[in-house]
Amino acid sequence: MDAYARLGLEGRSVLCAVSGGADSVALLVGTACVRERLGLRVEVATVDHGLRPEASLETRSVVELAARLGLPCHVRELTLRPGPGLEARARQARYAALESVRQERGLAVVATAHSATDQAETLLMRLARGASTRGVVGIQEARTGLVRPLLERTRVELVDFLAEQGVGYSTDAMNADPAFFRVRVRRDALPALSRAAGFPVEARLASFARLAAEDDALLTDLADAAWRRVRLEDGSLEAVAVRALEVPLRRRVLARLLAEHGVETDAATVERGMRAVEQGGSATVGRGSRLRATGGRVRCVAPGPVQAPRGGRELCLEGAGAQGVLEGTGWVFRVESHAPPAGMHGLALARDLCWPLTVRTRKPGDRVRTRAGQRRLQDVLVDLRVPAESRDSRPVVLDAEGTVVWLPGLWTPPSPVGSSEHYLWATPLGPSIQRTPSL
Repeated sequence: MDAYARLGLEGRSVLCAVSGGADSVALLVGTACVRERLGLRVEVATVDHGLRPEASLETRSVVELAARLGLPCHVRELTLRPGPGLEARARQARYAALESVRQERGLAVVATAHSATDQAETLLMRLARGASTRGVVGIQEARTGLVRPLLERTRVELVDFLAEQGVGYSTDAMNADPAFFRVRVRRDALPALSRAAGFPVEARLASFARLAAEDDALLTDLADAAWRRVRLEDGSLEAVAVRALEVPLRRRVLARLLAEHGVETDAATVERGMRAVEQGGSATVGRGSRLRATGGRVRCVAPGPVQAPRGGRELCLEGAGAQGVLEGTGWVFRVESHAPPAGMHGLALARDLCWPLTVRTRKPGDRVRTRAGQRRLQDVLVDLRVPAESRDSRPVVLDAEGTVVWLPGLWTPPSPVGSSEHYLWATPLGPSIQRTPSL
């Protein structure tokens, strides 16, 4: 139990999570043995998931053992229904109950009894599912409000410790139910691997997971720095910079982008994204979402219509003082007699401008008046690297002749010769304003 000192808990407080099984009882007894030497304030919590009739007897045995050790014990009862995802649902509810007790009692951490054997089982399960390096990290020894002091001890060692102490424990029948993947790994895979190796492998697999956790922590720090370098103001990533990253960092950066858009990432999904970035294309990444690496940007696009329909509502500006919002885009426009303040888009209007101005989203056939003559709006948007999925939501300003004279936030024509009588102001409700180029 030197783990408590290594984790910086000397002189602090801990809530031992005890189910009544061998591992958690060993945690409780071992913690009680070192509490005085380490100056620990120790309390106990046990959770009845409401799934088995015998659980109430196990709860009572935990309460009695805590009392014999002179430790306060808190019981929490849950109501869970059998069915799909039972393990995950039970784990989530259990941790929530333990955290509630910890906060109520003002304790520093919850201590759970995960062992090296649990770590080995978790590692094999994740490898079987195709986990990346991050996945094989397995069970962490500590995170905020939670520690696992027994991760370096195998289940056999814990059972032997209880025998030495003369303390009994309960056996949960669900821990032998082959319907659960973990049970099949525990009963079949680990023993077979130990027989093939000629020695027990649990401790060595757990050691590998610990070393992988150290490597992953370093890669995570490097990936965080890379993320800050390649991320653009609109939330997309700079494609050239992403492709320049080392593969392990690129994989982590793409996984983070997908996670920010609610995409569940697995190895296959991330690899599809990696290929899209390398080829400058796109890939489906889950539930209709697509990762696109075109136009110099890498972004995740949600399924369904996310932009205003092309050629939808229009805003007409007759002259000085006119103002309004282009519905469906959130952009606000107004005509003023002076230049806009800093931080706002503005267009100096020529004296010979053909009024009224029309603000709308693009339509087929739109053309932009540039210094080199007229160009198709579609070509201009491509040159400006505007993502395809957002082109139909960008406001377009046209004069009375139907020529595009401004693309707020994207392109601004050269200022007219001489002073301007009027200025068109534009404010987007959301993304920050960026400088716009001339064509």
